[in-house]
Amino acid sequence: MIKLIVLDVDGCMTDGKLVFDNNGVESKVFDVKDGLGITTWLKLGNEIAIITGRNSKIVQNRAKELGIKHLFQGVKNKGEVLLSLMKDLGLKKHEVAVIGDDLNDVVMINLAGKSYCPNDATKPIKDLVECVLSSNGGNGAVREMIDLLVLHNNQQEEFLKVWGI
Repeated sequence: MIKLIVLDVDGCMTDGKLVFDNNGVESKVFDVKDGLGITTWLKLGNEIAIITGRNSKIVQNRAKELGIKHLFQGVKNKGEVLLSLMKDLGLKKHEVAVIGDDLNDVVMINLAGKSYCPNDATKPIKDLVECVLSSNGGNGAVREMIDLLVLHNNQQEEFLKVWGI
């Protein structure tokens, strides 16, 4: 059973584009369906972590809004951070799923029991992961992965009950 999902941000939670206005203010676009999937996954008692190489106040705000407690930004060695988190949470490889889209996610992907990437991930990542999703990054890829993991965990009924279905 998967208990922890680890998310990369740029290219997975977003489309990977970095947008800056004339004053250098960054903006990002997140998919609301991803957000609903994330909050529902958490309501089932599961965990989510964001491990990203960049620092962004926007990501900090999004994580807080969604109730994600495990946020690691500015990470150079994502594998090291993931191993530490797994140890802190008492989790084994087979209890962890990861979504990544580029080369800086390889070590993290290799540490997970289940691995995913958006459809528009780089070829080396597509060749490495267990599942290439049909959705692109920032366009429902995280939600698609969560829906698959809910099936894997046999939590479909619980997932729907959160919303009174």
